[in-house]
Amino acid sequence: MKPNSPTTTAPHGTRHHDRRHSDSRPRAAVLHRLWNQWDDTAVDNTLAADLTFRGSLGHRTVGRDEWRAYRDQIRCGAPDFHNEVLDLLTEGPRAAARLRFSGTHLGPLLGTAATGRPFSYVGAAFFSSSANLLTDIWVLGDIDHRRRQLTTAAVADH
Repeated sequence: MKPNSPTTTAPHGTRHHDRRHSDSRPRAAVLHRLWNQWDDTAVDNTLAADLTFRGSLGHRTVGRDEWRAYRDQIRCGAPDFHNEVLDLLTEGPRAAARLRFSGTHLGPLLGTAATGRPFSYVGAAFFSSSANLLTDIWVLGDIDHRRRQLTTAAVADH
């Protein structure tokens, strides 16, 4: 992924840096369907059956069913959880994204009981794909910032 690659702006303001076009790269729209619309059809159509996933909360899963369980855990903790793709760099079957995660803490997350507070934190994700399916997703999120928002009296604007 080259930093001097052409840049285009996609819907929702996401910036894409593409070195070459490829149908196998993940797109912001797919992530939107998976995380913001909770679309199970997108799970079957975009995630490999043996997907390996490391989520922003540090959990590791293998396969679609374990991924769904992780996603559903997030949904229980923050029913309005939103995953925003801020930047997306792609090259062939690999991609990297800068993300913003947000929601309202209405259920248990990371061992913290519901606070009713909004949260927002940033992260980065790396994707690999094969045969138009995502095969590996590795996400790192600033969960320390998220934890501070939910455990301190003042909610940080971020």
